[in-house]
Amino acid sequence: MNAISASILVVLIGVVLLAPRRWALLGMAAGVLYLTQYTSVRVFGFNMFPTRFLEMAGIIRVVARREFRISSLNDLDGLFLLFYSYMTVVFLLRSNEGQAYQIGIFVDAAFCYFTFRGLAKDMDDFRWFLRAFVVLLVPYVCFLFVEMRTDHNPFSVLAGSTIAEDFREGRARCVGSFRHPSLTGTLGASFLPLYIGLSFSRHKRAYAIFGIILSLATVWFSNSGGPLSFTVTAIACWLLWSLRDRMRMVRRWGLAGLVALALIMKAPIWYLPTHFSFGGDAWHRSYLMEVAVHHISEWWLCGMAGSGTSDWLPYTLADDTADITNQFIAFGLAAGLMAIALFVWVLVRAFKSLGIKLAAVRMSSIKPSESEYLLWGLGAMLAGHILNFFAICYFDQFSVIWFMQLAAIASVTQGFVNPLGLAMPHLGIKRDPRVYGMNMRHL
Repeated sequence: MNAISASILVVLIGVVLLAPRRWALLGMAAGVLYLTQYTSVRVFGFNMFPTRFLEMAGIIRVVARREFRISSLNDLDGLFLLFYSYMTVVFLLRSNEGQAYQIGIFVDAAFCYFTFRGLAKDMDDFRWFLRAFVVLLVPYVCFLFVEMRTDHNPFSVLAGSTIAEDFREGRARCVGSFRHPSLTGTLGASFLPLYIGLSFSRHKRAYAIFGIILSLATVWFSNSGGPLSFTVTAIACWLLWSLRDRMRMVRRWGLAGLVALALIMKAPIWYLPTHFSFGGDAWHRSYLMEVAVHHISEWWLCGMAGSGTSDWLPYTLADDTADITNQFIAFGLAAGLMAIALFVWVLVRAFKSLGIKLAAVRMSSIKPSESEYLLWGLGAMLAGHILNFFAICYFDQFSVIWFMQLAAIASVTQGFVNPLGLAMPHLGIKRDPRVYGMNMRHL
């Protein structure tokens, strides 16, 4: 860690610890964008990256100031903890190697997620953050532009060495402060549906439009197929807005379409990405799913060592392991099929929380409100992440972005109230006779 990155880190730690809550949230985000994992300090066998110092400062702050309490845990929080706890315990019991790395994953997940839960408590905090985040994105996108035009990454000054460049079809694949262009592009793609949702707010439209432009620019500069697929998915979700009251029908038709494709395709269903992917290594990702299923007897119970994947593909990474570009398979290799099931449960719970909150917001207003648009944007963002999980494993400081966005779902859906006490069977909610009776007397 050189003097420049250390100075930025010290300032941001001060912001996270001492600044007002919303500014501390922005300080965490600034650390993700403007510090890299090419700089680290070795402490007791752990690589202390800049984001780890920030997440430690963050968790100390929210605990000391009681900005998040155990009593505030909701279902999504509990499932998140259960998933990472299970995966960590199983991995430690199974493996004699990589314990420090796996413990680091658990600590990163828990500290980041609950720091963001404490710093962004509700929809107002989330709206404020989206507006302020635009200010951070402006210089970041400018740096990406410089990288594209000069074939030199400005963030290399933070690491004290030149970060390797990557090209596709003669155009640079910008990495910015991340370690892979797909992660850089995913940054923009994941915020795009949120800024689309914010654009429906008249007083915040200018920020939102600027955020949309910056998000699309980030995807463009990354020159990567995964983020482009994420972007198309997010836009497709917004095109379904007119069918928002008939999403059960949309889900059924979508499932029926997948079944039909599975029946008519000559290749297995996991080769579908090779027909619809926007560039990238679609064949590799499809073949990886096939070979993982073929070897499922080796990892289904409690996972397997990475060295066991050396014969999965015709090519390997430098450490003689397969290039696992699928987040679900990565979790399965860490702790078996149960880990995948728990992760899917987390995703389902996140969607269900959004659905319940959306139903409550719609009951309180005849016309779509600002909150409804942002909640829909969060759902579109989550759908894009799920598609992306089949193409890449999140690593380096981008994991902080994922934890932040998942925590945002938990925060904005916290404290659901059924104002009329009505039954909503499609959401698993029974009628509350006390609230329902009280409201009927006043109608």
